[in-house]
Formats: sequence, C-alpha cells, structure tokens
Amino acid sequence: MIDIDFAKGDGLVPVIVQDHADGTVLMVAYMNEQSWKHTLETGTATFWSRSRGELWIKGQSSGNTQLVKDVFVDCDSDTILLQVEQVGGAACHEGYRSCFFRRVVDDELQVQGERIFDPAEVYSK
Repeated sequence: MIDIDFAKGDGLVPVIVQDHADGTVLMVAYMNEQSWKHTLETGTATFWSRSRGELWIKGQSSGNTQLVKDVFVDCDSDTILLQVEQVGGAACHEGYRSCFFRRVVDDELQVQGERIFDPAEVYSK
C-alpha cells in the first residue's frame, strides 16, 4: 500500500485536482484514508467533506464526476495531485469549470469564464 502521511494534517491531506488534458487546476479538496482508498478502488475522485463530516464522491449530486487518470504524491507524502477527466465540464459547485474562476484585479475579484450550469437548478433536486 502507498504510505500517505495522514497524521501530519490530523487525518487529512490536501488534494489538488487538475484536468488531465490541459493542466487547468480545477479545485482543491481534502482526503482522509477512507476517501483515498475509495478513490484508488473506484477510479472516481472521492474526498472528505470537512463541512459535512462525511465522504464526498465528487459529482454524486451534480453528475459532474471526476474520473481519475493519474495520481501523483509529493515528496513528503502529505499532498496528492489527481489528474482527472472532468465529466460534465464543471468542477465547481458554483457552476464554473474550475473553482478558481475569480481573478484579483485592482483589489477586486473579477469572474473569469462562463457558468456551465446553474447551481440553483442542479442542487435543488
């Protein structure tokens, strides 16, 4: 088994999620040992929701799942990089392709890109 250092972060490690085709950083999330094992077993990105205190299979509500194409672990074994195929086109719960859709310009945040879906419609199901 791959030895990830979950102890260093009180049971969680940060996960950078990147589009495998073009390198866009889609999001950052956290994994515990259970979500790490589930991700490896299923090939679908699974995280630990800090706000809900439970496993979070990305896209389970929205249909915008992440199919894992490649996995990298940093030199300290305490950060994971997932390269994924973003099914549905949007990684962000706000409906954008990436969670990093706001750019700092002159001390303000400016939205970059177009919404792929309306969160009010998707999450009201």
